[in-house]
Amino acid sequence: MTTREARGAGRGVRGDLFDPHCPTRQLLDRIGTKWTSMAVKTLADAAPDEVRFAELRRRMPGISQKMLSVTLRNLTRDGLVRRRVEPTVPPRVFYRLTGLGLSLETALAGLRTWAEEHMAEIGRANETADQEEVEG
Repeated sequence: MTTREARGAGRGVRGDLFDPHCPTRQLLDRIGTKWTSMAVKTLADAAPDEVRFAELRRRMPGISQKMLSVTLRNLTRDGLVRRRVEPTVPPRVFYRLTGLGLSLETALAGLRTWAEEHMAEIGRANETADQEEVEG
């Protein structure tokens, strides 16, 4: 996919994951992280309401302020999250999913369910592989 085609992707042109130049790869890198999945889930659970930055951080154990900020910036840039700032001192910043973000939550929910249902099986496979590696 050329740069021109990539720009047109937002206008109904489908991407091609197997094209090394297609922005689909970068998009999958962004939405495939645990923090993106957690942020989208947290915002979906609150929908249609907004959630303040600090509350999002409290609801996402283990995420740093910087990582949450980067994750939300990417989601906002991609049109998945809407950011609203109240000009108070300090500013109050609110986030909510857009319609596009809600559609992503549907896809991520299936992936989360699969991961939760198969984690024990994956864990056993990892243990077997580790043991085989030790045994040589």
